Amino acid sequence: MTTEEITTEEPVEAAVETAMPAQEAGTPDVVETAAAATATAGSTRLSAADLIRAFEADQLKGDLPEIYVGDTVKVGVRIREGNKERVQPYEGVVIAKRHGGLNATITVRRIFQGVGVERVFMLHSPQVASVKVERRGKVRRAKLFYLRDRVGKATRVKQRFDR
Repeated sequence: MTTEEITTEEPVEAAVETAMPAQEAGTPDVVETAAAATATAGSTRLSAADLIRAFEADQLKGDLPEIYVGDTVKVGVRIREGNKERVQPYEGVVIAKRHGGLNATITVRRIFQGVGVERVFMLHSPQVASVKVERRGKVRRAKLFYLRDRVGKATRVKQRFDR
């Protein structure tokens, strides 16, 4: 077989004849519908990247507030105990924000019984029930890791009133 025989449209017309016996195969309408069918079959098939993008768009939460580094937030965390599920609040200062989109995370630091505890939360995770901003913080850094070295009142962040 030569390449000319392969590229002819005879197999497409034959397929149209068998699929639509009521119409004549030689009419332009049948050829146009066959071309449209092959064009739509190619366009409805999504690439792997498009499928992942569509899936991630469905998973994004739409009710998240604007969170900035330095804010004091209350994160409601879903906890399963046996067959029961409850929401436990975790309140602290956001010391870091990372990534974006579906992978967005925040690191929240709080002092619990005199010990600093940090937790990283994926914002769009099903385990995060809610995020509420309690107060806005006035900071001049993108990451507040220096708060780890401070003790007592030195760990306080000034409040911001303009946001």
